[in-house]
Amino acid sequence: MTLTDPADQETTVADPARTPEERKHDALKRLDTEVDAWVSTASTDGTPYLVPLSFLWDGGSLWLSTAANNPTSRNLKASGQLHLAIGQTRDVLLITGTATPAVPSDELADAFATKCGFDPRQSNYPYFQVQPQRIQAWREVNELPNRILMNNATWLI
Repeated sequence: MTLTDPADQETTVADPARTPEERKHDALKRLDTEVDAWVSTASTDGTPYLVPLSFLWDGGSLWLSTAANNPTSRNLKASGQLHLAIGQTRDVLLITGTATPAVPSDELADAFATKCGFDPRQSNYPYFQVQPQRIQAWREVNELPNRILMNNATWLI
């Protein structure tokens, strides 16, 4: 095993911090274009569960769908509480939200199937509508001070 001397590694300077307005713009664009998120829930006894799921953003809420008998479905039906992470460690969007079982319109279900590459109606998977309560976004440490874009379901910008 060869160890690299940290002094030999190239250092990079973080990009300048985005303004909150730029971060909101970028967050909304990601919600429109990204397909997958890491979804974290917990059972009634507190057992955590993490799974990647596809999602659709309808301009105000996220739509998820997953098998009725898996832990994510059971956890969401029991508490409705979840956290989602979209993106990579150095360009992340974190969302805390409340999910409720819901039936999308045909138009929304068609848009979900097109974007996500599968149609939950064909698998009899339930849909969950997620209302974001808190949205955070940052790339580097220089963006941590203004990372909260939405709090208590209200955009701060």
